[in-house]
Amino acid sequence: MSRAEKIILVTGATGRQGGATARRLLADGWRVRALVRDPSAEAARALAGAGAELVRGDMGDRPSLDAAAEGVHGVFSVQRAAGAPHFDGDEVRHGVNVAEAAFAAGAGHLVYTSVGGADRDTGISHWNTKWEIEQRVRALGLPHTILRPVMFMENHTSGPFGVFGETALIRMIPARSTVQLIAVTDIGAFAALAFADPGTYLGRAVELAGDELTGRQLVTAIEKVVGHPLPAEPIAPETLTENGVDIGDSARAESFGGWRADIPALRALHPGLMDFATWLEREGASRFRALAAGRSIAVSPVSPVTGRSPR
Repeated sequence: MSRAEKIILVTGATGRQGGATARRLLADGWRVRALVRDPSAEAARALAGAGAELVRGDMGDRPSLDAAAEGVHGVFSVQRAAGAPHFDGDEVRHGVNVAEAAFAAGAGHLVYTSVGGADRDTGISHWNTKWEIEQRVRALGLPHTILRPVMFMENHTSGPFGVFGETALIRMIPARSTVQLIAVTDIGAFAALAFADPGTYLGRAVELAGDELTGRQLVTAIEKVVGHPLPAEPIAPETLTENGVDIGDSARAESFGGWRADIPALRALHPGLMDFATWLEREGASRFRALAAGRSIAVSPVSPVTGRSPR
């Protein structure tokens, strides 16, 4: 049976990871069935226009999952996190529902996106939830691949964790510590590689990163794009607590998050794996500039925490 005849069910298809995976699978010639809550939503219609089959469903509704998984070759599974910024208390239930629906449907391959470090007993609550889902996948005996991405490059361009947000990630990473980063596009690429090459990927858990920079290198690269300094003073602990962020040992480690992806080995598997500079050139720079242009006032080089220049 050719790829064009094999259906891959993609959950979270209108989100970042699911959307990247759906687009890559379609480009590679697979039949994509996208699980969506609202087929009339703009992102859903864009997927349909690209060739995906839309199926209405919800990861909290097991019957809709069973119907969506009928006859599939594989399932891509991703859920909104229990921790910041989503605070989805149903993450584990949704992840287990997807795995069990895939198992009941006889799917030949589940690709689940977890998080780098989920297997290392970090104590980080929203990493532990992903470990719970991983354990259920294994207990089912379902043919699977676990992808464990590190910090998304895109996280710096949006929401409260973006460079201008109250809890900007760049202000949580010590200047001399390193941080590993991955482009969401490349998460989709690895998901597609797993489905295409089960002999290599079945039964494996793969930590994903495309670059490793110091906190200062990361800030400098973004400043060059936006054309001015960014607030870079550490965030007050009480502000992190108020926003439900607990970075704990993640910030104190030599490598932020304690991530250990083998980037050269990953690039051998996927030669197009983007480093941060490449991602900026292809995708990120325009996002940062749009973000800066959309601010109501010019960004000041003065820290909002201490009133001093971050330089």
